[in-house]
Amino acid sequence: MFRQTVSRASGAARKGMGMMSRRGMASDAPKEELMETGLYDFHVKHGAKMVPFAGFSMPLSYGSVGQIAAHNHVRNSVGLFDVGHMVQSFIRGPSAPAFLEWITPSGFASLPHFSSQLSVILNDRGGIIDDNVICRHDDTTYYVVTNAGRRVEDLAWLKEKIEQWNESRADKVEMEVLENQGLVALQGPEAPSVLQKLTPYDLTQLHFGKSTYADIAGVRCHVARGGYTGEDGFEISIPKEHTVSITETLLQGPVQMTGLGARDSLRLEAGMCLYGHDLNEDISPIEAALAWVIPKSRREKGEFIGSGTVLEQLKDGPIKRRVGLIIDDAPAREGAEIFSDTQEPIGVVTSGIPSPTLGKNIAMGYVKSGFHKKGTSVLVQVRNKTRKATITPMPFVPTKYYRSPGA
Repeated sequence: MFRQTVSRASGAARKGMGMMSRRGMASDAPKEELMETGLYDFHVKHGAKMVPFAGFSMPLSYGSVGQIAAHNHVRNSVGLFDVGHMVQSFIRGPSAPAFLEWITPSGFASLPHFSSQLSVILNDRGGIIDDNVICRHDDTTYYVVTNAGRRVEDLAWLKEKIEQWNESRADKVEMEVLENQGLVALQGPEAPSVLQKLTPYDLTQLHFGKSTYADIAGVRCHVARGGYTGEDGFEISIPKEHTVSITETLLQGPVQMTGLGARDSLRLEAGMCLYGHDLNEDISPIEAALAWVIPKSRREKGEFIGSGTVLEQLKDGPIKRRVGLIIDDAPAREGAEIFSDTQEPIGVVTSGIPSPTLGKNIAMGYVKSGFHKKGTSVLVQVRNKTRKATITPMPFVPTKYYRSPGA
C-alpha cells in the first residue's frame, strides 16, 4: 500500500514543484509554481533572500549576513536551517526490513532501534536514484528522509517497487509520506547547549546516528543527532501545526538562521555529496566512494536491485572514483575538466568553492581509477588556464560528530 497524507500550505504549493537537484541554487520552475515550506512567511519576516531551489522557494541568506559570515558562525557557534523541503516518510510492515534491503544495498534487519543508516536507492544498473537516511524505529517501522529535488522520481520508483513487492506476499509493506511535516537542522558546536535548555531529554545520551522522540518546549518531536555540515547538531522533525512556534523557540541566544549559501559550503568542506551534481543515476555507490554503506553480508549475498554492477565493481574496481581536490590559484566550479600532469583528460569537477574555513580552493569530482590516490598531482582547467591541483582525502575539514565511546 502506498499512502500520502496531503495538505498543501499554499496555492503555490498546490501547483507542484520544479524538477532539479535538492540543493542546487536555481530552478527552471516559474516563481508562481514554487512550493513553500511551513516556514516561508517566517523566512520573509526574518529578512531572507528567497530563491528557487529544488522546486521550493527557499532562503539563500538572511538580511546583511553574508555567506562566509554565516558559514563561520555555524563552524564556531550555531546555525538553524530550514530543511522542510526534504521528503519525510514512514515505510512500515512485517517485511519492511527485507524490502529496504531489496531497494538499497545496506543492512536494516539488524540495525538497532532508533539508529540511522545513510544509504542509496539504486536502479537496475546500480546507479544512484537518490541518497537517503533511514532510521529503524522498531522491527516493522522505518523513518526515511529523501531529497526534495528527487521527490517525483523517488515516489514513483517506491510506489512501483512496493506494488511489485506486495503482489505475492502476505507480509506487505506500506509507505506514508508526511506532507508539510516541519524539519529543521540545528548545527554547530553550541547546538547541544541550546537544545538542552528546551527539552528534559538528556542529550548526552543521544549520539551521532541515533534518534529519539523528545519534548521540545512541550511539543513531541523526532530528534536525530547528525546533519549535513560536519558539525555536531540535530535534525528535528516537527508536527506541522507547531513548526513555526518551535522554530521561533529554537532561534534564541547565539542561534542564527542560515541559508542555502552557507549550507553548500559547509557540506562540501565536510565531503558530503550533492545529488544532481556529485551523484546521479549513472554513478554507482562504488564509484561515488560510498562502498562503506554496503555491509559485508550484502556483499556476499547481493540480492538487491543493481547488485550485479555493484558486486562486479567491488571485485574488479570501478573505472572512475569520486575524489577531493585542493586547487592552486583559483577556485574550480562544476564542469571544470581534470587532466593528468601529462595533459591526459581524466575527469571532471562536480562541486567546487573557495573554502571559508581553510582559505584554500577545494573541489570534489571524478577521475579515472589510478589517478585517485592521495597526493596525486593533477591539473584543472579554470578560466581557460590549467591550474595545479592535488588529490586530497575528504572531509577537507575534520568532522566533529558526538560519537558514543569506542565508536
